[in-house]
Amino acid sequence: MSGVFLVKHWLKDSSPLVRDTFSAVPLLSNPKASEKGVRYFEKDLNRCFTLGHPIVSYSPDDPYEVMRAKEINRMFGPRGSANAYDMMLDLHNTTSNMGVCLIASGVQNAVEMHACHYIQVITLGFPCRLFVLFPDPLQKRTIQSLVSWSRCGFELGPQPQGVVRADILQKMKTLVEVTLDFVNYLNKGMEFPAFETDIYQYAGEVDFPRSSDGEISAVIHPSLQDKDFSLLCPGDLLFLSLDGKSIPYSGEKPLHPVFINEAAYYEKKIAFILAEKIQVSVPALRRQTH
Repeated sequence: MSGVFLVKHWLKDSSPLVRDTFSAVPLLSNPKASEKGVRYFEKDLNRCFTLGHPIVSYSPDDPYEVMRAKEINRMFGPRGSANAYDMMLDLHNTTSNMGVCLIASGVQNAVEMHACHYIQVITLGFPCRLFVLFPDPLQKRTIQSLVSWSRCGFELGPQPQGVVRADILQKMKTLVEVTLDFVNYLNKGMEFPAFETDIYQYAGEVDFPRSSDGEISAVIHPSLQDKDFSLLCPGDLLFLSLDGKSIPYSGEKPLHPVFINEAAYYEKKIAFILAEKIQVSVPALRRQTH
């Protein structure tokens, strides 16, 4: 609920969101879910923003979150149009031990990459890992996420839905403020030099082992639990069955597990996501002011 608390505060006093060159607009994206302290009311809102999803036409049979996605598109879009907002920040929590995780849509967007790098450089008090969701830009058409609409997002954990932690709330507040400062400097024509950085790039998903009836037959192994971003090598233990049998990782190469045991992923049949740590080069960035 950290993002919810921050947005409610900014709706009453938006002065912290004002900069010389722009003002940010706070939005409580899912009011019904916020009232109940749950992730969503009928359908995961974070899965209603894919480019393939009908976000213009309306139907009385639409779930509440689909209607909200269409309303958000109307208020801040339409997506892809000249009137669409240039940047949206998605404030999320996770039950996984992700720490502070910046989520970018892809390395091709220089503004997005420089914004994340600026955050990493400025917020020296805690590590900020960068997870890139779309290695291939075409994936934005198939993977459903608000990040496919927004410029970047923040994911902080471990923090379950319905809970506020002061430490995570303060970090999220800092991330937003630093990002707004970056945009303000960019608007004023500041040049950001080229850089190289490590990213964790989406490389696939792993489901829980399941029985013939589709039920989960093994859970995350204790040696893997809370080890988000650690290096997972072939042979390392992944799951533990209820009868005590350990199931190892059988992948062809070492990768990094993220979103381990994320509560919102059970219904999506995802035990964790795999990521590949790579180094990328990002060119210099400067916005022309005239």
